[in-house]
Parts: sequence; C-alpha cells; structure tokens
Amino acid sequence: MSDNQLCPCGSKELYQNCCYPLHNQARHASSPEELMRSRYSAFVKKQFDYIISTQDEGFHPGVTAEQLATPPLPNWLALNVIDSTQNAHSGTVTFKAWYSLSNQLDAIFEKSNFILKDGQWFYTDGEHFNVTLPNRNDPCFCNSGLKFKKCCSRTIEANRSCS
Repeated sequence: MSDNQLCPCGSKELYQNCCYPLHNQARHASSPEELMRSRYSAFVKKQFDYIISTQDEGFHPGVTAEQLATPPLPNWLALNVIDSTQNAHSGTVTFKAWYSLSNQLDAIFEKSNFILKDGQWFYTDGEHFNVTLPNRNDPCFCNSGLKFKKCCSRTIEANRSCS
C-alpha cells in the first residue's frame, strides 16, 4: 500500500486514511454509505474476508472468500454513489460500481440494504437495476471531467484501471 494512493471508494482521500482502517478492523463503518464504499474498495483490493465479515449472516449464508476470489475477476473502474439514506437501525445506498470483464464494460446498479446490529453496520441484500452504458461523448463515470471516449473507454481497451 502506497502512502499517496487514493482510496478506490472515490472519496478522494488516501486509502490509508479512508477504507484501510475498516479493512483492518481498526474501526467500524459509521454509516451504510461508508460501509458500502469500504465493501467496494474491498472488492478492488481483493479483501474478500472483509466482504464476508460485513455481510449479515442471515443473507447469502455459506459464501466463502475462496468463492469470491474465483476467476474471472472484474477489473473495477469506478464507484458512483447516487443516493444514501439512514435511520436508527437501517439504511440504503444506491450506487453504480463500474467494471470491465474480458474488455467489456458493465456495472452493478443496485439499491443495497443495510442494518445496524450491536453498533455495527452490515450489508443484507439489494435490488438490482438495469444499467445504461455511457455513450462515447458522455462524461466519463470516473468523474475525470473527460468524455468517456477520451478516458475509461481507452483504459478498458488497454485492460487497466481508470484513474
């Protein structure tokens, strides 16, 4: 881990100050959105044990780190949080998690549900939506300020991460 590496969650903070303390259990997420962002970063960083430890036991039982690590693994490109809600014991986060797999662009477009148990947030399940892929002249989903054709479209073709 580089000291100057930005966190994959899109916070524009350094990874060591953002999701790293959550991944290493130095602290717990303070909100559903922080948990969702840290789970996305865990997928990027292949921290699959963290994914499992932050998922409520009553949902998707039996998922293992080995299953999550089974290829082919997506090349995660960017996270866009669309909406986030929270009340005393539950919350939701709607997001698009952009990735490429076999040089094909796609995204997980989901409204995720979270619950608070004993002071810790857990992912439970989510409602999936169809995603509309960007056109060449649309703003890039990575928030670079460039058009898609001049940004992540090229990185997908080169099979590398967006910046």
